[in-house]
Amino acid sequence: MVALLAVPGFAVHAATDSKASRFYEDALTRYEKKDVPGAIIQLKNALQIDKTLLPVQVLLGKALLANGEAAAAEVALNEAVRLGVNRAEIVVPLGQAYVAQGKHKLLLEQPQFNVSGLPADVQVKLLLLRASASAELGDVRGALKNIDEARVMDGRLPEVWLAEVPVRIRAMQYAEANAAIERATALAPDSAEVRYQRGALLHVQGNLRAALAAYDSALKADPKHLEARAARAGIEMDLGQYADAAKDVAEIQAQSPREPRAAYLKAMLLSRDGDSAGARKSLAEVTAFLDAVPPAFIQYRPQLLMLNGLAHFGLSEYEKAKPYFESMQRVQGGGPVSKLLAQIYLSDRNYGRASDLLEQYLKAQPQDGQALLLLASASMAQGRNAKATALMQQALAIKDAPEYHTQLGLSLLGAGQSADAVTQLETAFKEPSQIQAGTALVGLYLRGGQGAKALAVAEKLLKQQPDSAVLHNLNGMAQAQLGNLAAAKVSFDRAVQLDGKLVEARLNLARLDMANKAYDAAATKLNAILLADEKNIDAMYEMANLSDRRGSSADTLRWLSKASDMAGPKEFRPGTALVEFHLRNKAPDQALEAAKRLSSKDPENVPILLIYGRAQLANGDVEGARSTFSGATRFANFNAPQQTEIATWQLAVNNLPGAAYSLDKALSSRPDFLPALALMTEVEIRQNEPAKAEQRARQILALAPKQAIGYSLLGDVAQSRGQTAVAIDHYRRAHQVQTNTETFLRLFGALAMQDGGRQALTLGEAWLKTHPQDQTVRRALADAYARGGNYAAARLNYEAFVKAVPNDSGALNNLANVLLRLNDASALQVAESAMKKDPTNASAIDTLGWVLFKTGLPQNSDRALQLLRDARLRDPGNPEIRYHLAAVLAQSGRKTEAQDEVEAALKGGRPFESLTEAESLLKKLR
Repeated sequence: MVALLAVPGFAVHAATDSKASRFYEDALTRYEKKDVPGAIIQLKNALQIDKTLLPVQVLLGKALLANGEAAAAEVALNEAVRLGVNRAEIVVPLGQAYVAQGKHKLLLEQPQFNVSGLPADVQVKLLLLRASASAELGDVRGALKNIDEARVMDGRLPEVWLAEVPVRIRAMQYAEANAAIERATALAPDSAEVRYQRGALLHVQGNLRAALAAYDSALKADPKHLEARAARAGIEMDLGQYADAAKDVAEIQAQSPREPRAAYLKAMLLSRDGDSAGARKSLAEVTAFLDAVPPAFIQYRPQLLMLNGLAHFGLSEYEKAKPYFESMQRVQGGGPVSKLLAQIYLSDRNYGRASDLLEQYLKAQPQDGQALLLLASASMAQGRNAKATALMQQALAIKDAPEYHTQLGLSLLGAGQSADAVTQLETAFKEPSQIQAGTALVGLYLRGGQGAKALAVAEKLLKQQPDSAVLHNLNGMAQAQLGNLAAAKVSFDRAVQLDGKLVEARLNLARLDMANKAYDAAATKLNAILLADEKNIDAMYEMANLSDRRGSSADTLRWLSKASDMAGPKEFRPGTALVEFHLRNKAPDQALEAAKRLSSKDPENVPILLIYGRAQLANGDVEGARSTFSGATRFANFNAPQQTEIATWQLAVNNLPGAAYSLDKALSSRPDFLPALALMTEVEIRQNEPAKAEQRARQILALAPKQAIGYSLLGDVAQSRGQTAVAIDHYRRAHQVQTNTETFLRLFGALAMQDGGRQALTLGEAWLKTHPQDQTVRRALADAYARGGNYAAARLNYEAFVKAVPNDSGALNNLANVLLRLNDASALQVAESAMKKDPTNASAIDTLGWVLFKTGLPQNSDRALQLLRDARLRDPGNPEIRYHLAAVLAQSGRKTEAQDEVEAALKGGRPFESLTEAESLLKKLR
């Protein structure tokens, strides 16, 4: 019975073993034929039947390793050991799995990888694996020790000599590498690997022709040698043999479809052929493969680190490229990767790290002009202009090439030195092939208002590339700046015809419509852009501009808010415009909130810090604004234009030491920067240092004798000394040198202080006869008449001014006061209009309240009191407002409160217009 029962069981087990065995045999056949995925499937099928089959576990480990699944291979091989397989059978593939996962140190430290007790051939393989791991860890001595031990075991194997070659190459010991190759060649002259290693040595030494011949020889010996073919394709591209390179790349991809080097080389070929979309697709294939590789595996492989870094760099994914380049730098620093990593640091504004990296690189490669220019760019960004200049001169001394002038010009442009940038770019563009220089020049000329020059360059560029949509767009921008709107439209239309996806040209057509007040047409174009791309920030921004032109503040706010919310981390324009909108519309709280959101994007961005400080100032947070402007000084480094702008705002918050510090930094990098010199003169005047100020003003005069600024500043110095006559002489000379509104107003202001201002008034009337559209002077003349008590003349000029500038609430407010003094009933209507234009302005509120009170109508008294209380709360330090409130309170019978207000107005003895009336009122109240 027992025997009978046992027979069926035996039959089932035997059938199971037979089925698992067939799976294994099929897997082995597939593995030998390089069908690794198929082998893995069959091996897993076998394990479903019997997990204890040693051959299956061992082969599965090897197959998984070959398929790039190192962690899974380690599990399978360790399971084989647990089941009883001899260590010698799996120690080498297990070690390879460790290395593939970046476990180099564990391979060298764990007892299971000791060579003792293993067969001689396995010892040799394991020693060479340990040598490779040591080399990748940077331990050259340890690597060579393992190689020497392998040679003791069997010095007749070419592998024990070839293993030395990459170690020596990494250590730049080329003579020793060559000696090892010669020994290997003597042992295996027909070996493809030997020939490949000879090519690798010649390649790294820069002998490309000889390296190419060596790779040819290796592939003749073994057409499937992937490393030789990949290296040969790279050299073929360097030598301009693109057709040959394309053939090799195609062969690599046929042999190994997931080979990332082939995808990268294909991207370079496609880019060269102008297929940018195809190039990006191939680069994305590289990153898709290598990004998925565990960091531990890739960290010791410079070639893969470099490859993935280059692919991300080519895709403009600089943050993703950075860690690969940084790892490459740690493993094998000093190479070309230093320049790429430095470019990323420069884009991050990490100028210190970029400089350190480039300086180290240039110690080994002092003749690398590109590195010199990059270092110059970093130096300029840090305000080290003297050093930058020396570096540029050094680069151009090495090679006076147009592309160097282009790069130098672009570097100067990035550093804010537009004038110097123009000089270099103009030099570069003498070589017409420097399209980038020409394009940058057009932009610079447009920015500087030099439309004619921009148009001339754009037309030259179009002769070279008549089918370039981008260049037609630039040509249109130049035409538009010159006022040739019809010609601009032709260019923009042509750009859109050539490339319907060129959004910038379509935006420019919408801008032309706005300029022509064809607002509906502009809206149609912008809506079409947004229909195709609802997240287009530029289109939203222009919709905001369109809404503003139409007078729709609500829509302007809506579009700016949407654009700001959708803007990327490096897009600041919509957020900045939103803050400006709130400041312009007297919404300081909202301006501050928008500025905070903007600042969170880039807390070290100087323009953002400045607008944030302005928002703080609008909210009355003077100390906060001072702190913000001081922070901006730190981040601006030695950028002269930025430091000068910061100093302007430091003066606005009365931080004279802060302004002086900012200007010192500006002048340390650009001693002759006129805006900084001029502002420093103003600072010295305000610091009561007229001697220093005069010396600096004369320095400015010497630097720019044909400009008014030196004479004007000398006039300011004389004014500070109480020398009005001397000041007038300087201002008059300034006005003769540069006859414009600015110089006129300085002269006008000084003359207004003499003889009751009669000369100033005469001068103002004469100026307006020849410059009737100069509303700035008209406003100044109106103010002067009002101060002098000539209210009729003041009225005429204020009315002319507000007709031309109807939204100026300050002028409307002044006109209301003048009309009140003339007992003109229209004062009330004008005061209402002034307050409507600026409803939070204390002066406008005060004027309306005072006018209502002065009407003497009982029905106006309550509103007058309400308005004056409001004005007083908004500006409690204004004695005129407090007197007005006191007068209304006294009239209302609130004598105690009225006395408190008038006493506050008179406290401190400050002069104000109604001083006499206030003193009289106080006597009555007492």
